[in-house]
Amino acid sequence: MIATAAAGATSYVGTPVGYLALAIFVLAYGLVVLEDVLKMKKSKPVVFAAGLIWIVVAAGSSLGKEVNGKVMHHLAEFAALFMFLTVAMTYINAIAHQRVFLALNAWLVGKGFSLRTIFWATGVLAFWISPIADNMTTALVMGAVVITVGGSNVRFIATSCTSVVIAANAGGAFSPFGDITTLMVWEAEKVSTFTFLQLMLPCVVNWLVPAFLMSLTIPKEKPEPLKHQVVMTKDWWIVVLLFLATIATAVFFHMKLHLPPFLGMTTGLGYLLVFGYFQQTKYAGVKEEESDEATDVFKHIEDVEWDTLLFFFGVILCVGGLAELGFLAAASTGVYDQLGAFWANVLIGLLSAVIDNVPVMFAVLGMDPTMSVSQWLLVTLTAGVGGSLLAVGSAAGVALLGAAHGKYTFVKHLRWTPAIALGYGLSICVHALLQQHVFA
Repeated sequence: MIATAAAGATSYVGTPVGYLALAIFVLAYGLVVLEDVLKMKKSKPVVFAAGLIWIVVAAGSSLGKEVNGKVMHHLAEFAALFMFLTVAMTYINAIAHQRVFLALNAWLVGKGFSLRTIFWATGVLAFWISPIADNMTTALVMGAVVITVGGSNVRFIATSCTSVVIAANAGGAFSPFGDITTLMVWEAEKVSTFTFLQLMLPCVVNWLVPAFLMSLTIPKEKPEPLKHQVVMTKDWWIVVLLFLATIATAVFFHMKLHLPPFLGMTTGLGYLLVFGYFQQTKYAGVKEEESDEATDVFKHIEDVEWDTLLFFFGVILCVGGLAELGFLAAASTGVYDQLGAFWANVLIGLLSAVIDNVPVMFAVLGMDPTMSVSQWLLVTLTAGVGGSLLAVGSAAGVALLGAAHGKYTFVKHLRWTPAIALGYGLSICVHALLQQHVFA
């Protein structure tokens, strides 16, 4: 959703101004990659870099007074994502407060499922839930289950979170509502609603191949036994239903009212706020252990992973600045002119793992290359699942980096990149076999 440089605008690619801005971005992203080594939260370098890049844009470009409007435009894109994420994370915190995830953990352990079985169960659920609930929200929900079940088993948590990210991204790629990029392609009327389903089999392959290889490293041992009985709060089911109603509201707002999905999410936050008010009134003056069951929405908002939200702010503003200097438009034009649609779309997926698939897809839509529906499906597939190659390549991965901080990291995800790349390549091959004109 981040705009590229406008048609006819001055490009600063290959100029000192462009090189300086690009160097700042590369340096900041390098610090993000070294998060485990430097012990520095991923938001810090990109937030600082965002300010520096826009200083370069303001001082070195010909935008003049227009630069303020450009910044506000990109800020609006972040604001929509910020509200969507904040509501989703608030609900996750509220559900966790109701001890739902602990109870699910107790059920899985009580049933005698092994860690490997739980690994597959969370992956399968993530794959099939994400087309409806979107990949980011799905990753947060299933990641919470993995973290709770895993306990102190960091290796299990890291591998399972990686699988959840791949599954959520793959599942979201064959639905208009599963990812921001699929939503963009759908809104641009490049692919119709049910045509997205043609990507289902390639998406299954994309997740299943690396998941199988990962599962071989997951022991068949049982999770750590629970030290105490877990009892959910009396009103847990109401909070879960309100969350489902919030997701449904977001979908309804977009499909029927043509309103942005984040507005549906914030409306759903209102459900929780009203429920929290009545709960606080209900438990007023009772014993502390009983009043603790009440939903304190603002406490749940306070516990949102701010490092993740600020990371998105930094990345979106950084890439927005580079877009105004002409980098995304130049990259998109050069790629399609030089490589042709098929290989360009394959490369788009690899690029989305580094830059983030949202601005990359917007650059493609902005260039509007002449392509068949098969090719638009291909770029939808590659941009959707290509982000799985790196932990910071998708909203699902970034969200889990915050939720499982220190247990699921960039480096721990990176060691599975070769297996993920194999699934990426095979999914493209499957799509090519299913589509007659994919090389057109």
